[in-house]
Amino acid sequence: MTVATRTRPPGVDAVCAAAVDLARAAAEEIAGIGLVGEHLSIDGEGERLATHAFASLSPAYVGWHWSVTVARANRAKVATVDEVCLLPGSGALLAPAWVPYADRLQPGDLGPGDLLPTDPDDVRLVPGYTGGYEALSRVEADDLREVVFERGLGRVRVLSLLGLDDAADRWVNGPGGPHAPLAEAAPGPCVSCGFLVVMPGLLGQAFGVCANESSPSDGRVVTFDHGCGAHSEAVTVLSLSSSGPHVLDEVGYDEFGHG
Repeated sequence: MTVATRTRPPGVDAVCAAAVDLARAAAEEIAGIGLVGEHLSIDGEGERLATHAFASLSPAYVGWHWSVTVARANRAKVATVDEVCLLPGSGALLAPAWVPYADRLQPGDLGPGDLLPTDPDDVRLVPGYTGGYEALSRVEADDLREVVFERGLGRVRVLSLLGLDDAADRWVNGPGGPHAPLAEAAPGPCVSCGFLVVMPGLLGQAFGVCANESSPSDGRVVTFDHGCGAHSEAVTVLSLSSSGPHVLDEVGYDEFGHG
């Protein structure tokens, strides 16, 4: 009787437990001679079914182990190999979990010639209700097309409320928001700056675009309570916030002692 049989867990078939050499040979057939290490354990998987575990000696699979499942048919006196696989242990080096490309993309990853398909069911978009540019091109009245485009409706899809909310949240917490170091040190907010171009629609209630070439925010979306040192009224704002003239007390007096 082998050691594996003497130390087999309760309930494990004796023939399956004794089939250590059979299991090792099956693992070496896949891994190669010399790459299967010591026998680690045996687990019962069911009636006349057991799994042997062997350490992996491959330098490419440190911390992994070979798992060989053997089975014995009813009334059979020998076991046969059912399955062989390589499994990671608790200290095995594993590849990171798969992340879809749409979730891996970061701002700035898209380069010239790259295409980023938009999901037809993207919750950030809703139908534009005009049929898009092709439908508008069939409209004979030019003035009607101009009005539609001016209202921003000449598109197949437009931003949904969720898309608007996502953009607003991203912009408020971004470099053009009120909590940026640049804004906290500014002499005044963007809402009072002459270089602010107000956006149309719902976002225009809190956001605009900076049009000052001297500002680090030039061409970028900023919140009304954002700000920078290139405020159009920086001198006036500073003068209003500075302290007033010194007050001379001409009524009270101090008594001085005479020597």
